[in-house]
Amino acid sequence: MSVRIDATDRKILIELQRDASQSLDEIARQVGSSKTPVWNRIRKMREAGVIGRQTVELDAQALGFEACFFVLIRTSEHEADWQAAFLRALKERPEVQEAHRLAGDIDYILKVRVKNARAYDAFYQALISEVRVYNVTALLSMEEIKSTGALPLEA
Repeated sequence: MSVRIDATDRKILIELQRDASQSLDEIARQVGSSKTPVWNRIRKMREAGVIGRQTVELDAQALGFEACFFVLIRTSEHEADWQAAFLRALKERPEVQEAHRLAGDIDYILKVRVKNARAYDAFYQALISEVRVYNVTALLSMEEIKSTGALPLEA
C-alpha cells in the first residue's frame, strides 16, 4: 500500500531515520515547522504504517559480537512443510539478523551475527539438525564498510 507523503513528511522521516531519539521540538526546528503539526504528521504516518516500531541501534563489536557471516543456502526442498519448518527455525534464532529468499542459484541468504566462529558453528549445527539443506556456504565479513536501515529519501 502506497501512502501519500509530501515534502514536509519526507523531511520528518529523514530526521527520524537520522536520530529517532531527538525531541519533537528539535525535529520541528529541523523541518521548519512547529511541534503540534509535526506530532500530528508522525502520528498519521504511524497509523498508516509508514513508521514502524522504534528500536535502539546497539554496537555489536562493543557487546562482543565480533563475527558477521553471510550464509548462502541452497535447498532441493520447496514444499510448504519444509518452508514452514525453515522459517520457524530462522525466527527462533536471534543470531539471524536478516533472511532473504532469492531468485537465482542461491535460494536464501542470511545475515548471522555471532560472537565468534565457534558460535557460528553451533548455529549451523542447530539449523541443519532441524531442516535439510542441499548446500550451505558461509562467508565471513572481514570489515563492515556501510550498514544502514535508512531509506534514500529526498526532501
